[in-house]
Amino acid sequence: MKTLYLPAEGENTPALAAELIKKGQLVALPTETVYGLGANGLDPEAVAKIFEAKGRPQDNPLILHIADAKDMEKYCRDIPDAAYKLAEKFWPGPLTMVLPAKDIVPKCTTAGLPTVAVRCPDCDVTRQIIRLAGVPIAAPSANISGKPSTTTAQHVLHDHEGKIPLIIDGGASRVGVESTIVDLSE
Repeated sequence: MKTLYLPAEGENTPALAAELIKKGQLVALPTETVYGLGANGLDPEAVAKIFEAKGRPQDNPLILHIADAKDMEKYCRDIPDAAYKLAEKFWPGPLTMVLPAKDIVPKCTTAGLPTVAVRCPDCDVTRQIIRLAGVPIAAPSANISGKPSTTTAQHVLHDHEGKIPLIIDGGASRVGVESTIVDLSE
């Protein structure tokens, strides 16, 4: 497989990435924290590709990336007021919230747990791709499991060239470490 390497600001980059996501393919996405290896978080076959590409244990849940705080209601239930307050203050940004999952979220995404982790990344192109795809994007860090997290598109290319169809170069990640996780499920 030939891996396309496109700039985030490319005119057709978001639309191409969204089409690949809709077709169940993997796309490496920039975020403010680290680069993510993204797929349709509601498609079990696409989610399986993430675990395979990363060599990630399937008992390790994935984070659903959403475009807006109101999207929580599509994938989460029993959302406490605190979640909306945190979203208002910290989203988009490096905060992940764990909430009770709706049945629409596959068990492979949640690793069989009754909860799902959601976050709204502070990266315009990634939120645009989520909106264009019309689905949440499950996107753990794009590194091979056990290796340091990828903070540039070049790091992703090193690990995944020829294994995934698209890497989007959005420059170096501003934060450089994974997001903070807050459990609001109880």
